[in-house]
Amino acid sequence: MMIHFTCPHCRNSSDIDEKYAGQTGPCRSCGETITIPGPAADNFAPTSSVPPAARSGLGIGLIVVSVVGVAGLCIVGVLAALLLPAVGAARGAAQRVQCSNHLKQIALAFHNYHDVYGTLPPAYIEDQDGRPQHSWRVLILPFLEHQDLYDRYRFDEPWDSLHNRQVTAEMIPVYSCPSTDQPGTDTNYMLITGKNTLFDGQQTVKFSEITDGTSNTILAVEVRGKGVHWARPVDLDTASVPLWMESGGGIDSQHPGGANVAFADGAVRFLRFDANTESQVRDQVTPRGGEIVSPTNR
Repeated sequence: MMIHFTCPHCRNSSDIDEKYAGQTGPCRSCGETITIPGPAADNFAPTSSVPPAARSGLGIGLIVVSVVGVAGLCIVGVLAALLLPAVGAARGAAQRVQCSNHLKQIALAFHNYHDVYGTLPPAYIEDQDGRPQHSWRVLILPFLEHQDLYDRYRFDEPWDSLHNRQVTAEMIPVYSCPSTDQPGTDTNYMLITGKNTLFDGQQTVKFSEITDGTSNTILAVEVRGKGVHWARPVDLDTASVPLWMESGGGIDSQHPGGANVAFADGAVRFLRFDANTESQVRDQVTPRGGEIVSPTNR
């Protein structure tokens, strides 16, 4: 068996019979004294020149580095676990603000509609048989920078006709809360309709007729999980559904602790679930009820 050996002085390599292993003598190329390593020693050539004590220290160093590395990973893991809730909370707060801005844009569209037509839009337009046919969400499209979509919509056909379905297949971001888990064409914003509300069928109301004060009268509210397409003429009817989340799910949201509500003066407030009741909310739905609004509703 031959041993492949490289002279540490002149770096010339040669194959030497293993019978010379362990022997010392002059290199036949440069004449410097060399020792032929044995087969076992050759296997460990990369570390054979390192003193035993140094090799021992190297092992300890590797262990220390490994321990430090594991500790570092643990610290990173702990920090990530601590930061994730904070990141989630920050994201939720940002989505709540964006949701509030959507309602603010809707309220502004109502005011601009009032400036043009002299009244607030009706909750819906009926067909010849008295059935709700076209939603207020379609009527205010020109005031939300969607004039083109409004022009393509056909008011002489049902909202869900083949043509109108194709037109309203477009998602309107302002009609959807950023925290929603529902389809993009479903809406998270509704009016409260019914007798003694701002939106009683096709009737229209002027701001001057809101004798309770526009800052005390609810205009539009946030909802969740209703599965209502934004063009569909469906809202929260006081005669058929509870208005407040604690009563079974009317005004509701995916924001912790409450829901955004737009008032007739254009302000958007976050109504807390733990500070309002069904009756308090209903007091703020009537435009001419004469109720005294509780401070907890503000």
